[in-house]
Amino acid sequence: MKNLLLLTVLLGLLLPQALLAQTTKTAVKPKPTAAAAQSGNPIFPGWYADPEAIIFGKQYWVYPTYSAPYNQQVLMDAFSSPDLVHWTKHPRIVDTASVKWAKRAMWAPSVIKKDSKYFLFFGANDVHEGEIGGIGVAVADRPEGPFKDLLGKPLVGNIHNGAQPIDQFVFQDKDGQYYLLYGGWSHCNMARLKPDFTGFLPFPDGSTFKEITPQNYVEGPLMFQRGGKYYFMWSEGGWTGPNYSVAYAVADSPLGPWQRAGRILQQDPKVATGAGHHSVLQVPGTDEWYIVYHRRPLTETDQNHRVTCIDRMYFDAQGRIQPVKITEEGVAARKL
Repeated sequence: MKNLLLLTVLLGLLLPQALLAQTTKTAVKPKPTAAAAQSGNPIFPGWYADPEAIIFGKQYWVYPTYSAPYNQQVLMDAFSSPDLVHWTKHPRIVDTASVKWAKRAMWAPSVIKKDSKYFLFFGANDVHEGEIGGIGVAVADRPEGPFKDLLGKPLVGNIHNGAQPIDQFVFQDKDGQYYLLYGGWSHCNMARLKPDFTGFLPFPDGSTFKEITPQNYVEGPLMFQRGGKYYFMWSEGGWTGPNYSVAYAVADSPLGPWQRAGRILQQDPKVATGAGHHSVLQVPGTDEWYIVYHRRPLTETDQNHRVTCIDRMYFDAQGRIQPVKITEEGVAARKL
């Protein structure tokens, strides 16, 4: 009887401990991993096009065109994010009130940091021969502005080599030289910028604006380096239509010669149309690339109803850019 009583006591002491141990083990089992946060496309609301994407510090920035009729397109907003998923809007970083010669159609910004200043290159007024407007420069102490006119006049205000002065992009070569690429009307020019961005330095042959137009070029030039090569990208087709797209070329020099390698971004009739006028992001210290571009939702027919999107961009073993799959999901969160 005493043995039975002792056994009962022991069981009473041990059973709760066993149950506790079992409960504790269950509690510390790792939970199923939740799906990574996705940016979704578009990455922020509103009608925005021609996005310039760049990294400043630990933040991603996108500077787009405010996509509205030309006479309403008199300002620019910017967006920042720590992870490509959560975006903060910085409204009216520059407008026609701060650029007196600009009256309408401010578009396609290109933004760089030099020393402690931020410089925003933009097109304004949709100029034709003899009209006032073209490519301007604004400067600010912070990436969110406010930006103020640097020159009080256009940096490029005339037509050179048949290129309308729009769709500017600033590229810094490995020797430190800054270049301005620009051009609409199916012509692209390159010029060497002065260190203070107030004008241009002539090329060794004495010319200021060199035409570097590749096959099928329409507008929206962009340049970057990878693996010792220069990549030149541009938009083809008409921006108001469904077949707007992006192509590229590769060369050993920023001046080319440029031989079109192929189209890498275009519409998917099941997702969106008019995918074009882009920029690219490279995560520093990696070979991880993103393409930021605009497209038109399938529900929209208004030419100004464009949205800003992001998807991954990949290269093959030979350094060729692979065709981009445009998605509704966008990309996973990626902190810097």
